Amino acid sequence: MSSARAPSGEQIEITSGDQAAVVVEAGGGLRSYRLGGRELLDGFAADEMPTSSRGKVLVPWPNRIRDGSYEFGGESHQLPIDEVAKRNAIHGLGRWAAWDVAERGEDRVLMRLAIHPRPGYPFSLTMDVEYLLSAEGLRVTTIATNTGASACPYGCGAHPYLTLETESIDELTLQSPAATVLISDERGIPVRAEPVEARSSTSAGPGRSEPRCSITRSRISSGARTGWRG
Repeated sequence: MSSARAPSGEQIEITSGDQAAVVVEAGGGLRSYRLGGRELLDGFAADEMPTSSRGKVLVPWPNRIRDGSYEFGGESHQLPIDEVAKRNAIHGLGRWAAWDVAERGEDRVLMRLAIHPRPGYPFSLTMDVEYLLSAEGLRVTTIATNTGASACPYGCGAHPYLTLETESIDELTLQSPAATVLISDERGIPVRAEPVEARSSTSAGPGRSEPRCSITRSRISSGARTGWRG
């Protein structure tokens, strides 16, 4: 008799003090992060398939590639179109892959994915993503190692859905120390950058002060470094 597995594969829970996080095998992503029993992510249940790249690791590219077509090293490449309505290749190759647990401890887990050459991305990468809980909160570190013989295109992103104790996030303002903002077209492709100063926030609405959002004693941060062979 076979036992049913969770749609997102193995569930790896790590804990430290009053913090707990759940990392999943499918996509190597973050399903849950709790502080003092309070859920800080708008994640998904263990018996659900995640939607909208929720909690996923976005490698070897984040966001979208128009028509799935790009050039690198003087050669043209065509990726499969997986955002069909807008004809984009979206959020990389690792979202639905089965990641391996390379190392694990009570307060940390290291997830690993080998990306082998394929049509549209004929390159080799090994991805390591470490989730670590400490007194500073949750730290996520991504390391990409080029295991091929030549340079390869690479980018990464994270897709956690943050939440607060409110029915709707539409009334909240997220503040970030950024110098520029990317403006996207109707297909979600960034088309230009503008200084943040030129786009003052209006999300609080007329006659209302802008809310300031913070999550006490918690932080989701990411560090990234790449190692290129040759």
